[in-house]
Amino acid sequence: MDKEQKEALLVAKELTAKFIEARSVSPSNFGEVFPAVYNVVCKAIREHTQNETDTKQ
Repeated sequence: MDKEQKEALLVAKELTAKFIEARSVSPSNFGEVFPAVYNVVCKAIREHTQNETDTKQ
């Protein structure tokens, strides 16, 4: 697991925990929600990294 994946995992964990605290997510649908949150975070990190690379060129 690379650095970006670890960061995405931590962010997804924190976001999902906040959703549970806000009662938007329940422990029963955690397995459905967490992968979706993780995928969105990964995509955002990839796009940000790509934009930084494009800007530097």
